[in-house]
Amino acid sequence: MTAWFKRKEKGIQTATEEKKDTPRGLWYKSPTGKIVESEELAKNFYVSPEDDYHVRIGSKEYFEILFDDNKFKELDEKLTAKDPLKFEDTKKYSDRLKAAQKKTGLKDAVRTAVGKSQGKDVVVCCMDFAFIGGSMGSVVGEKIARGIDHALKKKIPFVMISKSGGARMMEAAISLMQLAKTSAKLAQLADAGIPYISLCTDPTTGGTTASYAMLGDINISEPGALIGFAGPRVVKEATGKELPEGFQTAEFVKEHGFLDFIVHRSQLKKKINLYIDLIENNPIRS
Repeated sequence: MTAWFKRKEKGIQTATEEKKDTPRGLWYKSPTGKIVESEELAKNFYVSPEDDYHVRIGSKEYFEILFDDNKFKELDEKLTAKDPLKFEDTKKYSDRLKAAQKKTGLKDAVRTAVGKSQGKDVVVCCMDFAFIGGSMGSVVGEKIARGIDHALKKKIPFVMISKSGGARMMEAAISLMQLAKTSAKLAQLADAGIPYISLCTDPTTGGTTASYAMLGDINISEPGALIGFAGPRVVKEATGKELPEGFQTAEFVKEHGFLDFIVHRSQLKKKINLYIDLIENNPIRS
């Protein structure tokens, strides 16, 4: 019997430090069970190549996709939330904020940046779901408002990327005030004739949907994103009825007139700039 499948020596052991373990995060498994190498996933705009599943990503990845050579200037990056209500549930809100900042490396649930996309300046506000479920509090509203102010001052287009579980309950009415605040600012943008593109990603729900996410000159979404006010379970309980297939998916929402287009992530940069050129009646950039 040849030695290539028969062990010739017994008691072979490998020291722990010499074991070749697979590094964590090297593979990604999509909800449909498809497995893809993380490096390949990143090269494919964080979309699973086999089933086209759009993996949930944050501001870091969206800025990489939209800004030329990933060059941008972040606005109001040190802005952080306070705890005026001294809110406490299972833990103090102040402690929850510190934990979220430490875990994510973010100051809050939105980042704002300005840079060039296909050669022209644009302001991009992008929400991060990793930070307390992308919840909308005072900092989120303020950073969006300041981002719009920058777009107004420089007369450049504004892009909002929503990814949120809704208003931040720990800030109560202060959080709800951000709906009116951001909507008023967007009205100023409209009066100035400056383009606003709203991108809804998975998930876009609650007060976010009830305000800036649905106020774009053009409202777009990624395929399969959950978009709604209350979640499907809450709607089902409230109505007592079975929900239609695909309820609150981007495709369902578009079919019922709440979205203009569904855009694949690989086409995101090209399409957003196309819509901006069309609104501004400028030559279309290739």
